[in-house]
Amino acid sequence: MNDHSTGSFPTPPPSEQIAFHRRELSVIMSLYGRMVAAGEWRDYGLSHLREMAVFSVFRRTAENPLYRIEKRPKLRNRQGQYSVVGMDGQILKRGNDLKTVLRVLERKLIRAVE
Repeated sequence: MNDHSTGSFPTPPPSEQIAFHRRELSVIMSLYGRMVAAGEWRDYGLSHLREMAVFSVFRRTAENPLYRIEKRPKLRNRQGQYSVVGMDGQILKRGNDLKTVLRVLERKLIRAVE
């Protein structure tokens, strides 16, 4: 007999979801705030999935995202767990340091302000 002699079926373990931690979100939201102030970005969406967490950035609500900031912990020891993906699906930058990866978007902010 097992430990769970309640007479019901065993409950499966909750499906693990990848999420951004508070520290990561703080870095992302800092950039997001500057881009909104520059008039470049207007909206965002967060997705927490089994393989990755995604922060999607939109110029207008209800359109395809301009950029996706992805966190894929399984790639930590390969290309890096963070990546910035463009609207066309092309990876613009990837690595294990979130601030370094986000610099590819900050360059766009500098051009927008000039």
